[in-house]
Amino acid sequence: MDYKTIMCDILVVGAGGAGCRAAIEGANHNLDVIMLSKELLGKAHTSMAEGGLNVSLGNVDPDDNPETHFKDTITGGNYLNNQKLAEILVEDAAQRIFDLEDMGAVFDRTPEGKIAQRPFGKQSWRRTAYASDRTGSEIMVTLVEAIRKTSVRVFDEVFATKLLVTDGKISGVCAVDLKYGDYLVFRAKSVVMATGGAGRIFSVTSNAQLDVGDGYGMAYEAGCDLIDMEMIQFHPTGMVKPESAKGRLVTEAVRGEGGILLNNKGERFMHRYYPEVMELAGRDQVARSIMTEVLEGRGSPDGGAYLSIAHLPKSIVEFRLESMIEQFEDAGIDIREEPMQVSPTAHHFMGGIKTDEDAGTIISGLFASGECTGGLHGGNRLGGNALADTQVYGAISGESAAKYAKSVSHLGVDKKTITKEFERLEAMLNRKDGISPADARGELTELMWEKVQIFRKEEDMQFAVDELRRIEKDVVPNIKVDVPVKRFNPGWHQAMEFVHMVTTARMVAEAAVMRKGSRGAHYRVDADPNEKGYYNIVIKKGKDGKMEMKKEDLVITKITPP
Repeated sequence: MDYKTIMCDILVVGAGGAGCRAAIEGANHNLDVIMLSKELLGKAHTSMAEGGLNVSLGNVDPDDNPETHFKDTITGGNYLNNQKLAEILVEDAAQRIFDLEDMGAVFDRTPEGKIAQRPFGKQSWRRTAYASDRTGSEIMVTLVEAIRKTSVRVFDEVFATKLLVTDGKISGVCAVDLKYGDYLVFRAKSVVMATGGAGRIFSVTSNAQLDVGDGYGMAYEAGCDLIDMEMIQFHPTGMVKPESAKGRLVTEAVRGEGGILLNNKGERFMHRYYPEVMELAGRDQVARSIMTEVLEGRGSPDGGAYLSIAHLPKSIVEFRLESMIEQFEDAGIDIREEPMQVSPTAHHFMGGIKTDEDAGTIISGLFASGECTGGLHGGNRLGGNALADTQVYGAISGESAAKYAKSVSHLGVDKKTITKEFERLEAMLNRKDGISPADARGELTELMWEKVQIFRKEEDMQFAVDELRRIEKDVVPNIKVDVPVKRFNPGWHQAMEFVHMVTTARMVAEAAVMRKGSRGAHYRVDADPNEKGYYNIVIKKGKDGKMEMKKEDLVITKITPP
């Protein structure tokens, strides 16, 4: 099996907000940094983040401070957060937003010229810094320009498929050049995983097409610990129609600027559920409220609720929600005059690769940052904390990877392992009979949406577990690509992704069955009333190849669960 070997000091897998920030930090140490991206540089899912970045500057509400931000993060996460990680987030966020400004990012300003801040759900103060409703795009444009001013070597449209580990230490990755179909091995002294989330394991999601759980799957196969994989945030407001846009994000900034939720009777229904905070309740709370209205017959004609900002001054809407106007104009809706139809959509993984305060994993030399990690956000992420996460822990992972790379030499790699990996990928092209990746993915995403969604119960989740085990055993080994061509073959790319999707979906479903009570985004209609659920669930691949799960005590530094 022919493949090309490429050497570097630091390898960053993923080129979103966290990956770019890690690569920049690594390059600041005068090391040879390579960054891999499955898509063209700048197209990562971070660019789709709209509402803003949490940072307790106190520019609008002077009483805000990191301590309050920390408290909001822990209570918002239903006390499941690793509090050490949360402390670092709230303390470092200010410096990271100043870094972005130094790189050229332009945020909206107050009349005094300070960075403007808007309210987001379950937060004590107006804390979310923003650039209209295109904050993620502004950050990505800024980071890409900064990358181009460094020595970072960017390999875009390259798909990492397997982590290489030598004697318990990271040594590189196997990858495929999607443009030409060439097999590549990147050998590195340290590796940063920044592969994003996995919303695409659900049929309705706000996530980009490539967010399929590659990082979770690769980390699991390599022997990493993964934490709280059952904790999936369903954003309460995704588009309902047209069908081609179903699940597309409707930013929380709409509610932050004063948008109200209405049912088919014209009632502002949030007063029934969370009267003190109304539309600015936690994302899990608002999502469940909308679905309850739908299930009880008070939903919109297309199975959602109405979100209206028609009562706001048009000047505010046009200035602060510009992209929302454009997004709904494509659907024939003028949001300045009429309400939007919205319903929950799979949005963010709170769970992921377990990391420490230095963004390190249990594999020496392997670091991780951004949405592919778990522990920071607990049971439910605050809106605005994700972009802060990418910058704070992107910088930390890059710094840690650089320090490690300076302390070690390149390790050898097992050629048999590499050959076996590329033979596995090649077999998908050469198989005479089998199942198409499109059909297999359709079955999996519908299964997850129907059985492991917002309202969960044992019978449904166990059915999903059983089906996923069957898919892993019978479908994964029989994936067949219809067109046996390596050069930019989307069917082959989907087939490679499917393996990671199945592994990720299994971890989500298995952990969801294990957690018998409701906590955070994990809401069981058949919850054990005696289970408060103050623990984390850790998953890893056992030596016998079986999935192992255990409960671990919370990491508590300041706030004890009630």
